[in-house]
Amino acid sequence: MKDKSRRHKILFGILLILLSVLFYTIHYAIFRDSHHIFIYMFGDIAFVFVEVLLVTLIIHQILNEHEKRAMLKKLNMVIGAFFSEVGTELITFFCGFDKNAQNLTESLKVDNEWSHQQFDKMAKTIKEQEYIIDARLGSLGELKDFLVGKRVFLLGLLENPNLLEHESFTELLWAVFHLTEELSHRKSFESLPNSDLEHLAGDIKRAHQLLVRQWLTHTEHLKNDYPYLFSLTVRTNPFDPNAAVEVR
Repeated sequence: MKDKSRRHKILFGILLILLSVLFYTIHYAIFRDSHHIFIYMFGDIAFVFVEVLLVTLIIHQILNEHEKRAMLKKLNMVIGAFFSEVGTELITFFCGFDKNAQNLTESLKVDNEWSHQQFDKMAKTIKEQEYIIDARLGSLGELKDFLVGKRVFLLGLLENPNLLEHESFTELLWAVFHLTEELSHRKSFESLPNSDLEHLAGDIKRAHQLLVRQWLTHTEHLKNDYPYLFSLTVRTNPFDPNAAVEVR
């Protein structure tokens, strides 16, 4: 199939060259002026380099930027769906296992007054945040039931080829999906050895860290581009114990 397509392209190229030669011949036969033929020919050839510059470096770059913005917009819609379906509630689950969750609840009470500088400063702060996960603090059984119930949704997100353009969110999805698989393979959590509880704590910590960072990034995106969705995010903030969905 590829050879056939290549042959067609070669034949098409030869046809175009022959048509060009034909019309130059007709032009010479009518006007008998090879001088103008070569003037315009070399002028067209000289402009080809400018055309390549315009098309490949400038126009192509503009189109790429436009496509990238459109793709990121779609990806942010996917991320929004993730937090609506899984992420926001999952943060509450994870904070139940985190001995240091109080630091997050005190720091991430986002409101309408937050500036880009505040978001940027907070991103650095939570990157240095110490997550102390104890698998005994929360209910692993409830976390398992929640995640297993969302498995089909998570798999659907992982099948989205556009996610390859968003490395941090893809990493988060894999961390959450891995935790789901770990929990689903355990029938009971009542008599797990300490080594296994520590292993599960490590999986929770990995997903928790990535989830908190992604939540902050997505919240800033909503504040900049979708104020009405940002308002709902503030009123359902999983880090704010006083948050209420009712508008006050």
